[in-house]
Amino acid sequence: MSAEQPLTGRARPDRRPHTLKEWRKLGGYDAVERGLKTMTPEEVLDTVAAANLNGRGGAGFPAATKWRFMPKPGDAPGDGPSYFIVNGDEMEPGAFKDRILLEAVPHQLIEGAILAAYATYSSEIIVLIRDAYRDAIANMTRAIAEAEKAGYLGKNVLGSGFDVKMWVHPSAGRYIVGEETALIEALEGKRAVPRKRPPFPAQSGLWGRPTTVNNVETVSCVSHIVGNGAQWFRALSRTEEGGTKVFGVSGRVNKPQIIEAPMGTTAAELIERAGGVSGTGVLRCFQPGGGASGFLEPAEADIPLDFGHVAKAGSMFGTGTMIVLDESACPVGVIARHIAFYARESCGWCTPCRDGLPWVAQIMARLERGEGRMEDLQVLRDTVEIAGPRGRTFCDLMGGAMSPLGTGLARFGDLFEAHVREGCCPIARDYGRAVA
Repeated sequence: MSAEQPLTGRARPDRRPHTLKEWRKLGGYDAVERGLKTMTPEEVLDTVAAANLNGRGGAGFPAATKWRFMPKPGDAPGDGPSYFIVNGDEMEPGAFKDRILLEAVPHQLIEGAILAAYATYSSEIIVLIRDAYRDAIANMTRAIAEAEKAGYLGKNVLGSGFDVKMWVHPSAGRYIVGEETALIEALEGKRAVPRKRPPFPAQSGLWGRPTTVNNVETVSCVSHIVGNGAQWFRALSRTEEGGTKVFGVSGRVNKPQIIEAPMGTTAAELIERAGGVSGTGVLRCFQPGGGASGFLEPAEADIPLDFGHVAKAGSMFGTGTMIVLDESACPVGVIARHIAFYARESCGWCTPCRDGLPWVAQIMARLERGEGRMEDLQVLRDTVEIAGPRGRTFCDLMGGAMSPLGTGLARFGDLFEAHVREGCCPIARDYGRAVA
C-alpha cells in the first residue's frame, strides 16, 4: 500500500475486489483487531477527532463531532438499536469516486464501518448504495458475507463483547436520497424528502432511533486512522485538514480519472496529472467540487483544494470531484445542463426548489436557444439572492443549484448578455459548433 494513497493504493486496476484471505495478507482487519481489542469506543472516537477527519460527502463536517452526538448505551430513550449508515448514493454530477471504493476495496469500507459503529455505540450498519451501481452492490454483499463468516461481524466480534450486524440496501435511485434525512425516510419506505431539524438523526433517526450517516470515502479513512494513528493521517495532508482526498477530474481534460492525492493539492496539479486541458488546451474555468460548486478561474488554480481554502475563494469543495472547462466550452450551457438536472431531481418538498428550479431551467434553456431577454438576467440574479442562501429550504439542493448560477453570473456576466444581444451562444459560433 502506498503511504500517499492509503484509500486506493491496494485497489486493482480492473477494480476486481479482494477476497477476505487476500485482504488479510495486505494487512486488512489489523486495525479492527487493534481497535476492538485494545481501545475503548471513546479512544477510537478521540483518535478520529485528533486526525481532523472532515466528511467527504460534501459538507465537510468533522466526523468525530458528528459521532459525539450519539448517545451512550443506556442514555438513548426507549429500547432498540442505534444505526450507523454508510451513504453510497453517489449522484452528484461529475462524482464517481465512491463507486471505485465500493467496487474495488469493499473490505476497507467494512473495516471503517465496524470501527465507526463501535465508536458510536451502533449495533446495526446499513450501506445504502446507488441502485445503478450493481457491481458495487454485489461486491459489498459478498465481502460482508465473508467478514461475517470470519467473525468480524455478528455477535461478540473478536471476543470484544461488541455485537454488530451489517447489510447492503440498494437506493431508490434519486439524487435527493443522498441527503441524510431523505435517505432515512427512503430506508423507512417513505417518499424521500428531507426532514425538518431538530431533532437531528443522532436524537431521532432511522425508525426514531439514534443514527449517524457518513459518506463512503469518510468511512473508508477510519481504519487507516486507527491503524496508523492520528498524526500519521494529518501528516498526509498539505493543510490543516487531515488525510488524502480521492479527487475526481472530468470534463475537458485528456484523461478523466480519479486521483488520490494529499488534501491541499491544487487544481493545476490535478489537471496536469489528468493529461492537461483538452479541446483548445486553454483553461477557462473549473468547478472544484462537482456540479453544485461555484466556478473558479485560472488565477485560482493554484489554491490548496480543501474545504477551508475553497470556501475562502468563493466556491465549495463539496465532493472534491472537479469539472474542467476549456476556452471552447460555454459556462452558460454548462449551467443550463446543471440546472435542468437539479430541477428534475428536486423532491418537490419546498416551494423555492419545486417551482423556482423549473422556472430557472426554462430561462436558461431560452438563453441557450438565443431567445433570452435582458430582463431574464435580473430574474436569475434575484432568484440566486432570494433562494440561494442556506436555510431558505429544508436541504441544500436549491442552494447547491444556485451556486454555479450565482458565480456564473458574477464571473461570466458578459457571456450571459452576449447570448441575449447576439441571439445565440457566441462561443459555439466562434468555435464552429451549431448554434440556435
